[in-house]
Amino acid sequence: MYLIKRSQIFVFLSLLLAFSCQKKSCEMDPRIAAINLNLPIQRLEKDLYASKSKEDVQRFLQTNPVFDRKYLQVDPNRLDDNFINSLYGLVTNPQLNKFVTETEQTFGNLETQQRDLVTAFKHIKYYYPKTNLPRVQTFISGLLGPDLVVSDSLIVLGLDYFVGDKGSYRPKQPQYILYRYKPQNLIPAVMLQQSAKFNSTDLEDKRMMAQMIYYGKSYYFTQQVLPCTPDSTLIGFSDQQIADIRYNEGKIWAHLVEKNLLFETNHFKTGKYLEERPTVPEIDAKCPGRIGRWVGWQIVRKYMEENPTVTLPQLMAEKDAQKIFNNSHYKPKRRS
Repeated sequence: MYLIKRSQIFVFLSLLLAFSCQKKSCEMDPRIAAINLNLPIQRLEKDLYASKSKEDVQRFLQTNPVFDRKYLQVDPNRLDDNFINSLYGLVTNPQLNKFVTETEQTFGNLETQQRDLVTAFKHIKYYYPKTNLPRVQTFISGLLGPDLVVSDSLIVLGLDYFVGDKGSYRPKQPQYILYRYKPQNLIPAVMLQQSAKFNSTDLEDKRMMAQMIYYGKSYYFTQQVLPCTPDSTLIGFSDQQIADIRYNEGKIWAHLVEKNLLFETNHFKTGKYLEERPTVPEIDAKCPGRIGRWVGWQIVRKYMEENPTVTLPQLMAEKDAQKIFNNSHYKPKRRS
């Protein structure tokens, strides 16, 4: 299926086209740029790792009760000595302190991440003016806490997860998932989670097509609020994978149609195309996992191209996946 020489040529053409399109999409609407927005990032790891005693750790916890509940999953009003001792053990661990230094060197002052967050929330405030800005905090747990916490009131960035392949420690994940744990993937991952609060769906519709379009709306939303981010970063595929699946889009689509998968409701079958896998060998040995989500993204893109009067909030509020599919007129041609 994957024709190497032709695909390599297509990589070059795709990157060239992506660069020219991205240059246009990076030009922020003046109405969005004019939105005044202050979104500071609180570096909690600096506060915690400056602790010199268990009493300092306790004060840190008492000072950050929302963080305690949502990230550490502890009740700030019922802190026990065992938990404080464990946290102090992390603070005084030489290997972890070395990793903390590596992480801080990787991210520096978080200028890039803060700029991207401000860009994203300016777009969100433009489309959803009543949205309240969350508090944004960072933390380094030694890969013991979650990678991200995203809620209406709080975003916590687990920086140590996103150090990249040069870090002394990596999350315990297979390589195809580790590929997405890099600094440039951090804010897109946040916005993918943020999209869920706006993404209406019909919970009764179990068809694979409906799930594909749900994911497609998530990626489309993230792309709209982070317009300078390449497709490869948004979905976590390599440039080569993006070029390959674009080149073979018609063949991928033909497989889904010929196997009657769009209307499939069996989770075991749909999961092969939607869930985490290194590849989808049912299509091809090199076809990346989650390919159904990527196809859903292309359907949503085509729908928005075909219906230019539809706004982003209208798209995200649309529960009828069949309507989006029908009005997208999505039917990529198979290459000979």
